[in-house]
Amino acid sequence: MALMPPFFSDCVVAIGADGAAGARNWLGTGFLYGRLASQNESGRRYHCFLVSNRHVFEPHDRIALRFNPKAEDEAAREYEDVPLRHEGTTIWMGHPNEDIDVAAVRIDLNQLNADGMAVNVFQSDQNVVLVHELRESGVTEGDGVFVLGFPMGLVGSHRNAVTVRSGTIATIRPLLAGTETDFVIDALVFPGNSGGPVVLKPELFAIDGTKANNKASLIGIVHSYVSYREVAVSAQTREPRIVFMENSGLARVHPVDYVNNVVDAILERDGIKGDDQPS
Repeated sequence: MALMPPFFSDCVVAIGADGAAGARNWLGTGFLYGRLASQNESGRRYHCFLVSNRHVFEPHDRIALRFNPKAEDEAAREYEDVPLRHEGTTIWMGHPNEDIDVAAVRIDLNQLNADGMAVNVFQSDQNVVLVHELRESGVTEGDGVFVLGFPMGLVGSHRNAVTVRSGTIATIRPLLAGTETDFVIDALVFPGNSGGPVVLKPELFAIDGTKANNKASLIGIVHSYVSYREVAVSAQTREPRIVFMENSGLARVHPVDYVNNVVDAILERDGIKGDDQPS
């Protein structure tokens, strides 16, 4: 029995960069996203992107990506020199609203397939639920989610091993009402989870008057955890001296609508329309 399609894990990518003394740091998560380009009797074609957070991409000129080969006995392969800037020009694009921590860069899925990598994409027309669809389907607080990623740089030793955590939607009505740009989930995330996908968990049962969800779908991208702050105050001056911060167990998630905003802006920037040059 599975509650999530196994290929969803093949959409998730470990993102790294070289740190001190050239050591590889696995600092974030991304996922492969396919924006529908065309559909006809021969099938669907997609423009393909690597999606993550702005704060994951922004500090780096180049990043490393880690994929599993299709052959299960082969070790994960690292693409060590993936450019984010070329001759000073930024290749990736972030959302125009800097408070929305979503970014994307085009990726050659054909090359990854030719290299024998076990990769797949979240398809914009098949595996995704947007905000208006969440509203129409009655998604609300308490509904289950999965969070996929590589917390604390735990990417697996021999092959990529995506960590899947279970949680629930904690607050979503402000997003559905259009007053917020994110929603909150009750799920522990850590450094390294940034940019990871959040998947709505299918449920077989629902209370009277509500709809049951029988399909796992991408609904968002992790951008931060919510911190609990406690201030230590000086007994002498009554001034704050130290701020202690802890992970509250809550995390903020942007909806997939903003991913579509960014990838569509990239296609417009590159002069691509309709079914031009899909991967």
